[in-house]
Amino acid sequence: MTETITLDAPPKNGSLYVKAALGAVPLPFVAGRAPAIPDRAVRLEGLRVDPEHLAAYCRATGLRFGDNLPLTYPFVITFPMVMKLLVQRDFPFAAMGAVHTENLIERTRDISVGEPLDITAHIENLREHPKGLLVDAISEIRVGRELVWRQVTTFLHQQKTSLSGGPKPEPKPEEVPPPPLRTLRADQQTITRYANASGDQNPIHTSALGAKAFGFPRAIAHGMWSAAAILATLEGRIPGAVSYGVKFGKPILLPSTVNVYADRVADGWELALRHPKKGYPHLTATLR
Repeated sequence: MTETITLDAPPKNGSLYVKAALGAVPLPFVAGRAPAIPDRAVRLEGLRVDPEHLAAYCRATGLRFGDNLPLTYPFVITFPMVMKLLVQRDFPFAAMGAVHTENLIERTRDISVGEPLDITAHIENLREHPKGLLVDAISEIRVGRELVWRQVTTFLHQQKTSLSGGPKPEPKPEEVPPPPLRTLRADQQTITRYANASGDQNPIHTSALGAKAFGFPRAIAHGMWSAAAILATLEGRIPGAVSYGVKFGKPILLPSTVNVYADRVADGWELALRHPKKGYPHLTATLR
């Protein structure tokens, strides 16, 4: 039977990150990680969006502040609930160091700023990958009985698995990218603004020293900052009912200027952020 954790307010990101850090340290007399995902969910009813918080998010991403929530905004209000599940001691791996690899958002209609939101989150589909273990975090938002927003966030925890050790694919040759639609600047000031608005204060985004501790030469941009910022290219052309699938490539090191691409296709848009000289993708996405 599913254990449901019922909240009366979103969890505080600061305490979640402390718990994530502590969870990466083995403790004596504490049972090890479970081999399977616990049958557990988190629920929060009647959440009201804070317009000031929304405005700060829009300033950080370049998205329009208006009467409806931007497509990606619910990520920042559901993510603390996902983190509450990831930081539990009986979860199969430690949350600290997990990498966000893919994201899928499905929205059935525009969501008004004033609507009360009922949020649930759970984690499923533990599976092996050549680089480690993958899981899917499922977040859903309802207004009354109506499902209005659903997200699948895929995390990778890097470790050895039965799929590890196989031949590595040949690296793709670097190519000079075509002229972009526009460029997007990512610097520490912008990313710190997003960290404050989103609550994601992971040190790989806010500190050069913190980033180096996890193997990055410099601080890196949040993946969901880039997933939101690229949508400003299509502002006013995103329908209420929409599916937005994102795959994250190489991280954007700070500071950087990246190329933005948005190509119209029969059923929507193909989007990308690419390195301006080497052409490799930081992000590829489809909007349908």
